[in-house]
Amino acid sequence: MKLLVIDDDYDILQALSLSLTFRWPDCDVLCARDGEDGLGQFRQQRPDLVVLDIGLPGRSGLDLLREIREESNTPVLMLTARNQEADIVRALEMGADDYVSKPAGYLELTARIQSLLRRAQAPAIPVPALQTYSQGGLTINFPSRDVEVEGRSIPLTNTEYRLLYHLVRSAGHIVSHRDLLQTAWGSDNYGEDVVRVYVSRLRAKIEPDPAHPCYILTTSGLGYLFAGEPARTVPTQDAEPTPSKSESDGASTGSASLEPRRDVYSGDSSGELRTLATPAR
Repeated sequence: MKLLVIDDDYDILQALSLSLTFRWPDCDVLCARDGEDGLGQFRQQRPDLVVLDIGLPGRSGLDLLREIREESNTPVLMLTARNQEADIVRALEMGADDYVSKPAGYLELTARIQSLLRRAQAPAIPVPALQTYSQGGLTINFPSRDVEVEGRSIPLTNTEYRLLYHLVRSAGHIVSHRDLLQTAWGSDNYGEDVVRVYVSRLRAKIEPDPAHPCYILTTSGLGYLFAGEPARTVPTQDAEPTPSKSESDGASTGSASLEPRRDVYSGDSSGELRTLATPAR
């Protein structure tokens, strides 16, 4: 398993490198202090996940995120300073999978990384598996994870695909923000703004007129509704569609276990990136 950390703060790089290596002994932690080096290592090493600071010197973290998303759906966790809500929303809109505000707690950061890796390696798609959905100009082939609008292929990130899957699976019924967080993100610890941002991104990709959506409708105070009939299903135990090429690009995955070591962290559980204790071997 490879993790790429891109941050101009040397202390944070060192703390993360040591902590992640001890948390997952088989993990190869790659470090970069600027966008150029980070992008070069990303293209050469093809990590399983990228931890990216928004406030990089020169080429910003957002610029780097844009270039990564043009090439791959590799999970990206953004590091941000507190009170940068505009940057957080923009990063999510551009394809970031999650974010953590600095100074971040060690346990929170590793938990977010573990959650992203699990979602990328084994997306939770429940039975029965959906097959093909077609309405108007929208066509979704769930086994192959291909989405087309008026015959044009539409690339979706892993999170966008899971969100669309669960909305279509419940077509004609309101799905609450909490249910979407649980099914698409695997946790309801995220705020409703995260769902709103991703719904906006989905609309921009599949709706004929995103400002006046006809597929994904908002039900004020309740959640979202996918207008139309439920997608066709088949009674099969093969619940997970085959990952598309775009999803598998950039993920070496490997056989390293995601289960963390719990006996190597010596320090307070609320410790922040700048104050991580180096575990004793």
